[in-house]
Amino acid sequence: MTREPRAVTLRAVRKCFGDVTAVADVTLEIHAGELMVLVGPSGCGKSTLLRLIAGLEEPDGGEVWIGDHPVADVEPRDRDVAMVFQSYALYPHMTVARNLGFGLSVRGAGRTEIEARVGEVAASLRLGELLGRRPGQLSGGQQQRVALGRAMVRDPGVFLFDEPLSNLDAALRLQTRDEIAALHRRLGTTMIFVTHDQVEALSLGQRVAVMDRGRVQQVGTPHEVYRRPANLFVAGFVGSPPINRLALTRDRRGRLAGGPFTFPGPSTHREATLGVRPEDLTAAPGSSAAPPGPVGAPPEFTAAVLRVESLGSEQRVHLDGPGEAGWVARAGPTLRVAAGMKVSVRVAWERTHLFAPDGRRLGRAPRPGGAPPS
Repeated sequence: MTREPRAVTLRAVRKCFGDVTAVADVTLEIHAGELMVLVGPSGCGKSTLLRLIAGLEEPDGGEVWIGDHPVADVEPRDRDVAMVFQSYALYPHMTVARNLGFGLSVRGAGRTEIEARVGEVAASLRLGELLGRRPGQLSGGQQQRVALGRAMVRDPGVFLFDEPLSNLDAALRLQTRDEIAALHRRLGTTMIFVTHDQVEALSLGQRVAVMDRGRVQQVGTPHEVYRRPANLFVAGFVGSPPINRLALTRDRRGRLAGGPFTFPGPSTHREATLGVRPEDLTAAPGSSAAPPGPVGAPPEFTAAVLRVESLGSEQRVHLDGPGEAGWVARAGPTLRVAAGMKVSVRVAWERTHLFAPDGRRLGRAPRPGGAPPS
């Protein structure tokens, strides 16, 4: 690749479809050469944001910059971007070679240049033996590699991926995800990748932008987004199984209390939510057993096991408490528990989260117990 990677900057970008606001004043900077993932539930505006960058939609407000220039008046074909769609969008009557080179031929490139670029990209994506085939003769993973190659042939400054792995089975998703990550490492080109799969987002992105209802809720590294979620939505959306929650209310002494926990206070909030990741719970069989932890520290609560999901490398232990919805603990494969058993549970309080009534993260939850300060 010879073209320099381009930064992409969004400044208060807004897009509405009738009375529905798809993108609400989004400001975001994607650095040159970065792999940024936009993740969120269906309808959150992530694909619309990608189409605004590509020029396939026009914003109702704000600015889109690619490199050092705004692109409001630049046609999609002149924006120095290449888009890979979920549907592959290959021409069924053309061979792989013609699909790869079609964009260059439309732009008036000569035959020698097209053949050289197609050969280079085909070798990079292991498509050399498939150049004479048509899309209908390819597997889903091979078709997706052709779609990637068609974008690469153009040598763009920015790659845009709109849920390109959604149509693949689990094994091919993992393989193609690894290929995209390797491609980014090799090319160093700016890539913006849209997905609704938070595992995909955390494993691919150098940074992740979590979206909900047209707004960016948090931007950060995968570790930052997972371990320091900006709000309750991010905490609940990112992570599998989802974060355990417990509603807390202020008692007469000004402390926050809920389930088996009472936190020292007094609290400045009438209500709050405690969040605990499943891997931050440690369970041991028996109501009197002490799970591994600080010497002499008692377990925080006892619960009955509702069911156990065995996933080979780990187990997910569903508990009947605390709170009405129950909690899930993530455990290693050697833990011997079954439905109906009682377990003692300890919480890693240094990795917990406390959220305000409006969803904002307040910080780490204090260790429960003790009297409020005088």
